[in-house]
Amino acid sequence: MVRIKPFRGIRPPQEYAAEVASRPYDVLNSQEAKCEATERSLLHIIKPEIDFDPIADEHSEEVYQKAMDNFREWKERGWLKQDEQEHYYIYAQTMNGRTQYGIAMCCHFDDYLSGAIKKHELTRPDKEEDRMIHVRNQKANIEPVFFTYPDDDEVNAIVEDVVKNNAPDYDFTAADGFGHHFWVVRDADKNKRITELFASIPALYVADGHHRTAAAARVGQECMSKNSDHTGEEEYCYFLAVTFPASQLKIIDYNRVVRDLNGLTSAELLEKLSESFEVECKGADIYTPAALHNFAMYLDGEWYSLTAREGTYNDEDPIGVLDVTVLSDLVLDNILDIKDLRTSKRIDFVGGIRGLGELKKRVDSGEMKAAFALYPVSMQQLIDIADTGNIMPPKTTWFEPKLRSGVVIHSFDE
Repeated sequence: MVRIKPFRGIRPPQEYAAEVASRPYDVLNSQEAKCEATERSLLHIIKPEIDFDPIADEHSEEVYQKAMDNFREWKERGWLKQDEQEHYYIYAQTMNGRTQYGIAMCCHFDDYLSGAIKKHELTRPDKEEDRMIHVRNQKANIEPVFFTYPDDDEVNAIVEDVVKNNAPDYDFTAADGFGHHFWVVRDADKNKRITELFASIPALYVADGHHRTAAAARVGQECMSKNSDHTGEEEYCYFLAVTFPASQLKIIDYNRVVRDLNGLTSAELLEKLSESFEVECKGADIYTPAALHNFAMYLDGEWYSLTAREGTYNDEDPIGVLDVTVLSDLVLDNILDIKDLRTSKRIDFVGGIRGLGELKKRVDSGEMKAAFALYPVSMQQLIDIADTGNIMPPKTTWFEPKLRSGVVIHSFDE
């Protein structure tokens, strides 16, 4: 079971929602954020280094202070307001004609520590600490994490009823063309029932936002250690997540480009690949992987289909079945001698949202020597890995669309 609760969201008035809501902190750099931020944009709060000229060090004390100052100013100016009552909120996103419906909720840090909130990625302590400073200073979860849960028919029915019978509180299309739709769940019985239903859901899964989740849990523990009267129901025990049914989510491909061939000629690389793959030249037109264990490679102006031979992978192993594992073991490690994907400077990663044309561009420019496109990981593969306590290899999953930050915020400043 998982413990969730509604909360008094801090959010923009309807007329400011599209301007306040921004892309999350980790998908754009400081210069991009400075160019993108309009007057009321949440980027001034989540990337406050942009308010300095020149742009300041994002880890400096003055930047952390500026984040606090801006959050306070946004509330004072009425660009963010706190709801009077606790609610759940429905946050839906539309991309390419497909809409996914999530519930903005507060999750308990105990569930993360106990493993009822399951992760599939490792976190870096330095990135956790940076997020902790923001959470600790603001006494708020400014940006949500992205969770998923096993589908529940009654939860789906509640969401459908709210959406069908109420006008959205926000409804806007962002500059990237993705739609964002938001409803406040005002019916007290529905709020109560959502809490009850999730109490019987066995687990939640972190889809995106492992560092924010870990940071929120650690801040909750800190607050607990300072409170001799801790009960476990304090607002600091809870952090903000938007949680989607697994059937509605789609993971897109996360591809690789390499700077060199480890001293091999192109012909030698193709010969070595043929030992583990059926290699077929597809010509100059972009080739997209057709199924699990089928890869696309771009090399010297041509696309190739690489199909892993039987016996080179283990479909019974939740890690071994992943194409990122197959490619890492058979190609990146064995042939190209790229051992550590986290630290190697000889490899880079390209989210599938950019399209396979981006791979071609990176190679044709001379920056990279070859590119590899992978068949996307499935939601079931992610859940299987989390359920077995395994960790996915780096740069395995890419979720789109990303949650907008600033649509709703959770405060534990009691």
